[in-house]
Amino acid sequence: MTIHAHALLFDNDGTLVSSLDSVERCWTRWAREYGITAEEFGRVELHGRPAAEIVADLLPAHLVPEAVARVEQLEVEDVPDGGVHLLPGTRDFLDSLPADRWAVVTSATRRLAEARLDAVGILPKTLIASDDITRGKPDPEPYLLAARQLGVDPARCVVFEDAPAGLQAGRAAGMTTVALATTHRAEELDADLVVKDLSALSALVTDGGVEISVRD
Repeated sequence: MTIHAHALLFDNDGTLVSSLDSVERCWTRWAREYGITAEEFGRVELHGRPAAEIVADLLPAHLVPEAVARVEQLEVEDVPDGGVHLLPGTRDFLDSLPADRWAVVTSATRRLAEARLDAVGILPKTLIASDDITRGKPDPEPYLLAARQLGVDPARCVVFEDAPAGLQAGRAAGMTTVALATTHRAEELDADLVVKDLSALSALVTDGGVEISVRD
């Protein structure tokens, strides 16, 4: 299977990098600080959603700004302590792409996203973070904004995601979706193509765009 694209849009956590251990450590500590029980915490979908939306599901509105700032602080401080590492295939795949053909589209804040990306040496020319949008994934707004900034028709963009919310956002934006089974089982992921991670793919840059293929 070969997918033709003019722009490639990557989620970050669970797609380019792994931050699962950090997320679990920081959010568990945060929940304790705010008196949230394990049962309450377990009912909320964490992965692939902006922190502000998660916090709003758990706390009264007047506490949300302070609580969002606190969890961001915990996660940023955790980065130097091994809170993030590259997933297989990320470096080679990104290195094969022109800088103006791809973007990172994350539900994290810009401060946290830049801390994690900088820690692993990824410097995207275009980064869309939760600070840049009013509605997070699964709404299509983040991916549509990325397409607009790259100057590419959404129909010619390919979204790379590990989370159902992100894949839903990509589909709603009218984009081709590639799911990476890094944090969810393959059967839980609804996408045009499902692979284990970016090491399963290769990219060939042509005059007409980028051809994405599954490695033999």
